[in-house]
Amino acid sequence: MVYWLMANPKAGEEGSRGADFWRKHLEAAGISGIRDCSLADTGWTGEIAARDILLAAGGDGSVNAAAALCLESGATLAVLPSGTANDFARNLGLPEDPRKICDLVSAGRTRKVDVAVARQGMFLNVAHIGLGTLPVREPSGEAKRFLGRFSYVAALLQKLSAYRGFHGRIETRAGNVTGRWLTIAVSSGAFFGGGNEIPEASAGDGQLDVIAVRPRSMFQLLLTFITVRLSRSSPKRTSTVVHLKSPEVRVITRSPKTITMDGEIAGKTPLDAKCRPACLEVICEELVTT
Repeated sequence: MVYWLMANPKAGEEGSRGADFWRKHLEAAGISGIRDCSLADTGWTGEIAARDILLAAGGDGSVNAAAALCLESGATLAVLPSGTANDFARNLGLPEDPRKICDLVSAGRTRKVDVAVARQGMFLNVAHIGLGTLPVREPSGEAKRFLGRFSYVAALLQKLSAYRGFHGRIETRAGNVTGRWLTIAVSSGAFFGGGNEIPEASAGDGQLDVIAVRPRSMFQLLLTFITVRLSRSSPKRTSTVVHLKSPEVRVITRSPKTITMDGEIAGKTPLDAKCRPACLEVICEELVTT
């Protein structure tokens, strides 16, 4: 068995959680046979075996790339949270202490999680259409450095007053809904956008969750957000938010709109996403259910 350490050199604060950082903690947990690797040079990817463990040290984009390699090879994914949002790590309930994470890797306890697939690619966390794509399309390095995961919220608030939304149709097994939308998020897990929870969701429930928000005043949007957070239950359908659960989701827009997946630009609408249940083996104790 080989431990492949794929570290994003820019992860964390000024790259503080790179390969050297994690190697020190992994070796302290009794893990040996670690091989460094990088997506900048993919010659090593053909050597990954089904018994191997791919250690992804980076943000959700890096974890997404590592997960694709694990699905192809049958290897197990171990997430070493090092990015800004780290939403997939939240789905796995990983501890914040790097030493405890490496102890989990050493113990080798695993669970199976869902993956969402579409023509544009795959995602572990979320596919965004509309306002939710702006933090990726118009990133602010300074805001991200100083505000961390809250930079996503800051970027959205800056654009909210000028954004009028788009016309689209959402089709699921639970029903269809058409209208003008501020943003549509299709999630495979329970967290997106830097820790925002989706009520009654899990990365292992075999479902995709659609959270669609209509254009409303800032006051209405904040009131809805606070109500959902306090009640910790799904709004299902209100005048502001629609929440649907389905193993398959199709989003059609009147004109092509950018789609982002796990913090990366993936393509344009339409989006046809399907849940592949329990297809990815990951290192964790228990999946989080909100």
